[in-house]
Amino acid sequence: MQLTFLGATGTVTGSKYLLTSGERRILIDCGLFQGLKQLRLRNWAALPINSKDVHAVVLTHAHIDHSGYLPLFVKNGFSGKVYCSAATRDLCEVLLLDAAHLQEEEARYANKSGFSKHSPALPLYTQEDAQNAIELLTIVDYEQETDLGGGLSMRLSANGHILGSAFVRIHNSKTSVLFSGDIGRPHDILMKPPTRIKQADYLVLESTYGNRLHEKSDPKIKLAKIINQTVKRKGVVVIPVFAVGRAQELLYYIHLLKASGAIESNIPVFLNSPMAVDATAIFNHFKEEHRLTPEQSHALCHTAHIVNSIEESKRLNETKGPMIILSASGMATGGRVVHHLKAFAPNAKNTILFVGFQAAGTRGAAMLDGVESIKIHGEYVPVRAQVEYVSNLSAHADYMEIIDWLRGFEKPPKKTYLVHGEPVAADAMRLHIEEQLRWNVQVAEYLETVELG
Repeated sequence: MQLTFLGATGTVTGSKYLLTSGERRILIDCGLFQGLKQLRLRNWAALPINSKDVHAVVLTHAHIDHSGYLPLFVKNGFSGKVYCSAATRDLCEVLLLDAAHLQEEEARYANKSGFSKHSPALPLYTQEDAQNAIELLTIVDYEQETDLGGGLSMRLSANGHILGSAFVRIHNSKTSVLFSGDIGRPHDILMKPPTRIKQADYLVLESTYGNRLHEKSDPKIKLAKIINQTVKRKGVVVIPVFAVGRAQELLYYIHLLKASGAIESNIPVFLNSPMAVDATAIFNHFKEEHRLTPEQSHALCHTAHIVNSIEESKRLNETKGPMIILSASGMATGGRVVHHLKAFAPNAKNTILFVGFQAAGTRGAAMLDGVESIKIHGEYVPVRAQVEYVSNLSAHADYMEIIDWLRGFEKPPKKTYLVHGEPVAADAMRLHIEEQLRWNVQVAEYLETVELG
């Protein structure tokens, strides 16, 4: 086997790993690069492989940094099966169409406003391209052995990150390699803990929080404090959320805070993300994958008023607080939330609250770094609102939680390759594993090819 790292090296986005065994080529994940411009430009550059030569794709989960390149990959000639879990299939249908719609809208807005350097500005792919990719999605049950051809077999195991997320284990008669995807947390309020894996010859491991530990405090306490402070100022709390995972978690936490009296029960809450609305319905459908009872799921789904139209979204920007708005995307890279930032970031009464990892080069990372303004649609918007961060709502395991999960292996892999982490985090994760477990660890590099076996 050979493994080539086509993404998620030196960054937390663009996950793509090409596994070659004889004449067989399997792509594990097919994600978009996000954040820094030099990374986003990779989405437009030709891949160093021919899409037509890849026999199958396997997805660890539906998040756009793991699945969002699929429509372009298919547009460029891939026609094989895309294997994934049932929940990942349903979520991808929502996320890929939404990603395409956003790109079409941004291109249209850029052409109308004239702020793009390109004439005309074009989307990376269209909704038709996304639909073509969705038709290739092929459901695989957890723990089912699946033949990939060429002597290769695959197995998915739930990893607790979001609905449908999975560890991917691929093997032939001699060698096995496990791809961690994004590893969930053992005590997440919504998701069940990651499956314990006992053996793999090689491991491709995420390192997003390789240099950080999540706070041990109850996130409800800080969340309530931030909301109450903003309500006292008669301000608006804008929460950029990942439509899959964090939106549902935040809705449930807000429900718990209202039910306990920790925040006022009459504070208006708006969910302004069609994608998050659809994802919440899917969350309610796959009851066996999460911890909530039917009653708790019902409460989650009825915590917020659903914003159904663009007109209603625009009206929100003219509405005075107090209120809470949840809107995608989680790193404020696009979608309806950027319009809310334009409206509410300039006012010191308001709060912009981040609840997940913010990749370098994103508006979210810039705001947490304390910038005085952010660029939206070609113009700079002042940031006078209070900017807050609740770190322990992340869906990624921190480095100690990953170490604890690694202790479940009966023997160390021959080698562990670290991916999906920014440079400092990945190298810190390497050091933690080497010092605590004495494993053979290497931080993967972009376009590097390694021999397995």
